[in-house]
Amino acid sequence: MDQHDVIILGAGAAGLFCAGQAGQRGLRVALLEKADAPGKKILISGGGRCNFTNLGAGPGNYLSANPHFAKSALARYTPADFIALVEKHGIAWHEKTLGQLFCDGSAKQIVAMLLDECPPEQVSLTCGVDIASVARGADGRFTVTAADGRRWQAPALVIATGGPSIPKMGASDFAYRLARQFGLKVVEPRPALVPLTLGGEDALFRELSGVAAPVLARAGSAEFAEAALFTHKGLSGPAILQVSSYWRRGEEVGITFLPDAASDWLVEAKRDRPRTHLRTLLRERLPARLADALADRLAMERELGNLSDKDLRAAQTKLADWRFAPNGTEGLAKAEVTAGGIATAELSSRTMEAAKVPGLYAIGEAVDVTGWLGGYNFQWAWASGFACAEALAS
Repeated sequence: MDQHDVIILGAGAAGLFCAGQAGQRGLRVALLEKADAPGKKILISGGGRCNFTNLGAGPGNYLSANPHFAKSALARYTPADFIALVEKHGIAWHEKTLGQLFCDGSAKQIVAMLLDECPPEQVSLTCGVDIASVARGADGRFTVTAADGRRWQAPALVIATGGPSIPKMGASDFAYRLARQFGLKVVEPRPALVPLTLGGEDALFRELSGVAAPVLARAGSAEFAEAALFTHKGLSGPAILQVSSYWRRGEEVGITFLPDAASDWLVEAKRDRPRTHLRTLLRERLPARLADALADRLAMERELGNLSDKDLRAAQTKLADWRFAPNGTEGLAKAEVTAGGIATAELSSRTMEAAKVPGLYAIGEAVDVTGWLGGYNFQWAWASGFACAEALAS
């Protein structure tokens, strides 16, 4: 049986980073990964260029049953800290909209960097490990047994196996099953950053598949000003993915189709261009197919000069808050992350250690902390992994 100071389950973003940080602090680390190679989700992120952090990452960019939980870790390892690491390894990067940082080259550079940060004499990475059992002995030591009989033992165990989103990449609910085995509560997991599906009357909008436009989208208490994309199943695009994390089945999603329009723009247009039609105005501001679809549903075919101000204001209100009633999401197969997870009430926000089970830690997406689209989930992986490594070393 291999003896170590800590066993980390999962060589994704959080697990790799934690392993490197722990190894650099002198700990003997067994890093176990089910897939045949580490960092597979990292490789497909950001269109293959890895949106590795966000300049504005802070506690307000995360969903959790405890909105304060992420504060400690995020304060102790910031986007600037990770940028410094990226630059130390000579990786060129650029900023896109809304503070999103990407590699100029490939996400492979981030995986290579994380592996380089793991001291080979301290960190032992083993891929292709199908875990059969995890047990904690009377002495408090954890034993991990693989299906082929290999075993690893350590006084500390870190759950970094993520959530079940994108199962084709090997993702599963293993973290939740393991947490429950040790008596930890799990906040009901659900798809997040995921396209929404439309049915009923809303399904008519599927005819717009492939059309995108800048909008202001709302769900629950959140709103995001980005692009929305109509698909053959419903709604997607950055704005929709963002609000999907806040949406609950049975609720509506509100969309402002002309977020920059003046409050009384149609009435003003009537004064200035009375012989113009609503369809023409919409086509000037939106993709033609979307403009036509909205005009058809508003059913105002007469010239603006022949319409009452009341009718025009009703159209303005509708366009400013068009309501959709999604009948679901495209599920974990298309979700970028999983919301919910190991309950933060079970963990120390400073160390990521379980209060009930000394030596057991959870980090990254396995925990009930879910970031917005745009590099925030990677920053949580780095920050929670750093906090955990610090605690392990102390």
